[in-house]
Amino acid sequence: MSNILTIAYTTEGSTDQRFLKSIIIKVFEEVAFGCEGSIDVFDPVFIRLPKKDDFVSNLLAVAAEAHKIGINVLCVHVDADNNSDEQVTHFKVNPAFSAIENQNDNISCKNLVAIIPIHMTEAWMLADKDLLKDEIGTDMSNADLGINRTPESIADPKKYIESALNIAQAHLPKRRKKIHIEDLYQPIGQKVAIGKLEVLPSFNKFKLSVEEALRKLNFLN
Repeated sequence: MSNILTIAYTTEGSTDQRFLKSIIIKVFEEVAFGCEGSIDVFDPVFIRLPKKDDFVSNLLAVAAEAHKIGINVLCVHVDADNNSDEQVTHFKVNPAFSAIENQNDNISCKNLVAIIPIHMTEAWMLADKDLLKDEIGTDMSNADLGINRTPESIADPKKYIESALNIAQAHLPKRRKKIHIEDLYQPIGQKVAIGKLEVLPSFNKFKLSVEEALRKLNFLN
């Protein structure tokens, strides 16, 4: 009989939600494949953060909702907004995770996985630049598009992608509908290969956390 793995996730924004859903399921399925026995990985359930200023209170509410609906693992996305994850981990993620851990076991989902892209989620969209160009519909070089830097070295990868879109579509007729960055999150999330993302240290931290979450469930040795 198969074990069942139920996952919930929360994100900072709606575009992060569209991009990360497919990433999360692919990583959990890959890690589950290495487990003993059969595991049915259910599609991740999105839980929206409450609109309060206090991140700890917000995440406590999300963890309570995850427990209520029978979630095994809760993934929490927070952008680093910096060239490392140290500050956001120390001042935001760790306090929230500690508050959840101190809750009664019958109240909160405590099997937590952090997703912390360096700078912001859009850095992960640059992990496969050929895929990005396919989605934009251009055969211009990375240099011509201005996307030839290492993804996590870019302070504002969202503007970086928007600039590439403007360059690639500069000569399109005005009547032709242009692609905007909002159009890219879901298809790139669905199509990007795990192997491409594994060049990013922040992604590998996420994947290691997924492995630890499955160990807590005794799905992985």
